[in-house]
Amino acid sequence: MTNTKLEDTALAHDALTGWDDETTAEAYATFAGTFPMYSASSRDLAARARLIDSHVIVDLCGGTGATAEAILALAPPDAQVISLDNAPAMQRTGRRTLSDPRLTWVTASAEELAEHAPAGGVDAIVCNSAIWNTDVPAVFAAVRHVLRPGGRFVFNVDGGFAGATRPSGQTTPAAPPLESLIDQIAARDYGTPLALAGGAPLLPLTAIVSHLAAAGLTLVETDITAQHTTMAEQRAWLSIPVFARPDSGFSYDQQMAILQEAYALTRPEDVTVTSWLVVVAQLGGSQACSAEADRDYRSSAGAQHDPVQRLARTILLGRVSPPGLAC
Repeated sequence: MTNTKLEDTALAHDALTGWDDETTAEAYATFAGTFPMYSASSRDLAARARLIDSHVIVDLCGGTGATAEAILALAPPDAQVISLDNAPAMQRTGRRTLSDPRLTWVTASAEELAEHAPAGGVDAIVCNSAIWNTDVPAVFAAVRHVLRPGGRFVFNVDGGFAGATRPSGQTTPAAPPLESLIDQIAARDYGTPLALAGGAPLLPLTAIVSHLAAAGLTLVETDITAQHTTMAEQRAWLSIPVFARPDSGFSYDQQMAILQEAYALTRPEDVTVTSWLVVVAQLGGSQACSAEADRDYRSSAGAQHDPVQRLARTILLGRVSPPGLAC
């Protein structure tokens, strides 16, 4: 079975070893509290997890607690929320900014989930913007171990890593993302080779479906969502040390100088759109429940008003039928 854990050299700017750093943690928390990127996607995922009657909920790869905050807003007063992350610096920052008696911080990797949550006792697990940085088969197996029957597992995957694109007919962004401009400047001024487009996706839906089936989890629904990001927000995000580009061979000061040059070629209000694959799975049950799940989500989440706009419903149940997942 394919191991989808990223090697440090593959995407150094998003490597797990870069997160346990106080500067990164503080910058990340400031960004998450200022811009809607993580709060909006966290609200979207938490709404899909059906938390209204949940007693034990896990925020997987929880970082500084942006997703835990969205979970707590929907969880019952007597719920227990476990925010699990393997970067102590991120959690130290989170403890200073998020205080709720229902929340417990656990420092551990996603693969170690089964060691820190009750077997068969978790109602929902939410993982925002991180699953591709894990050993996916191992994490799915751990999720299977701790979920109760009917418990939900909700996560998303960056469209570039999933090979997901906006549906045909959607408006193309007026401006290229800052990352592209940064790469062009680095190639021009420093001779850095431009990345070749068209490579195989890191974690495509077919692999996700296969891993879910192997772990004994049932696919409930998938969605393609769109994230609209201004250039000002992109600049703030790329200023976080762990995300700064180019991602190798440059000092942080050099990265920021290139970022400023790239930003000067844009307008702060220019918007780019990125796609995200959202996946909802559960332990047991039938895929036929996806229609009911969609109705529940639409009524509870108010998604049409959320900054993360739902572009297209992609129920794959009639098109993707992995072994063991009968339609």
